[in-house]
Amino acid sequence: MLDRRRFGSLLGATALSTLAAPSLITNSFAQGAAPAVPRGNYLIKNGAVITADPTLGTLPRADIHVSNGRIEAIGPDLAVAGAETIDATDMIVMPGFVETHHHMWSSLGRNFAGDAGFGYFPAKAATSKLYEPTDFYRSVMLGLAECANAGITTVHNWSHNTRTPAHADAELQAHRDGMLRARYSYGHVDQMPRNEPLSFTDIDRVRANYFATGSAFEGLVTFGVNLRGLSQSDEPTYFEDMKQARERKLKVALHAGQSGPNTLDAEDYDKKGWLGPDLLICHYIPASDADAAAMARTKTPLSFSTLSEMRLSRTGDARDCLLRMRKAGVLISLSFDATSIAPLNMFETMRVTWNFGMPWKGTPSEKEPEMTFHEAIEMATINGAKALGLGDVTGSLTVGKRADIILISGRDVNIAPIANVETTVVQAAAPANVDTVLVDGRIVKRGGKLVGYDVEKIVREAKQSALRIRTAAGGRLAPPAVRW
Repeated sequence: MLDRRRFGSLLGATALSTLAAPSLITNSFAQGAAPAVPRGNYLIKNGAVITADPTLGTLPRADIHVSNGRIEAIGPDLAVAGAETIDATDMIVMPGFVETHHHMWSSLGRNFAGDAGFGYFPAKAATSKLYEPTDFYRSVMLGLAECANAGITTVHNWSHNTRTPAHADAELQAHRDGMLRARYSYGHVDQMPRNEPLSFTDIDRVRANYFATGSAFEGLVTFGVNLRGLSQSDEPTYFEDMKQARERKLKVALHAGQSGPNTLDAEDYDKKGWLGPDLLICHYIPASDADAAAMARTKTPLSFSTLSEMRLSRTGDARDCLLRMRKAGVLISLSFDATSIAPLNMFETMRVTWNFGMPWKGTPSEKEPEMTFHEAIEMATINGAKALGLGDVTGSLTVGKRADIILISGRDVNIAPIANVETTVVQAAAPANVDTVLVDGRIVKRGGKLVGYDVEKIVREAKQSALRIRTAAGGRLAPPAVRW
């Protein structure tokens, strides 16, 4: 683990003075006003529609009527009096992407990591204690705006550095202002002692102040906790944390190992009654066939952070894990982990996952069918919604669900000409092709540009916080010749 002095020597000294410490954010906004962007009455016309709904399938051409945040109708040649028409000619219309594991507090630290042994974990260890509540607000806002820009309409904010109550409040203020659907999972303080339990006193406060009705901010944000597991806590502490979470009937997210040895025994968890739809397991590269079977039997979902698994599973085999979980019938969703490990690019994640899904000759997967483009899209949409307990709310274009919808331009040079629309999404598309994004019936991106976000302010403030943190850590990430 690198200390601040080592961080400074690796990154180079800076003469920049430390910025003034930001003031703390209170929880007075817990019942704050709705976002400024209104829900509209829209008729999306003439798009090629991937519904991710098993009944409707993929439609070569269809219209979608959205009113007051709800999908009212899907079909050809709809006519709706008074609705604003959104022309989707030469576009692919599909559900917004659902991400199931993202450490949003560190979004502004995306470029803190470097080479020569200074990767994700050393960079996090050198800086995690330096984030003030305002830094958390700015970081989560940066992440939410980036998600919206990339067509991600639901995100799991897996907060594994919840340093104080004010830090939690700051993240929730960002969710109030950020307009995306999310689960906020309250977690531990980074680098806390292995025998120190979570503060359920503040978890109870957050739940009471924000989630007394089950969700917050007009239903956009739900609540859960994330636990350290045996990789970051000792057994008595971890078991006590799980006991406290289960007594409160909280949704739990859990890091399993990316490398051996296996520190999560799904078979044992099944006997303890811990498995089920309310437990989301991430990574789990060392899982056995029996572990995968237990997860499938109990409908325990997996968050597979494709690019992170490739980078960090140094004694495991990410491809084998994916094929093992898929063969067992585990519900698999996709995620990014942290921006310093993987970009918020679900297109790239689907593409790499699809390439992973090729069975190997001479292995137990040999006779399994190849992963399809449709499967990759399901992992990025409806599977993620189900994993977060939102399968009846979002994840597919289904009449009665909330209107979380993206439009992908088919006119751009990297994507044209469209033939098979599912192939196009997985093989060719990129965030730059996302033309329009609706979240809960609000347009947050249109004509390829974010609306409802002050992007210049979000970026400016993220830069200020990043500079303050790097300076406090004793160095700058960029060499002196690079101007900021």
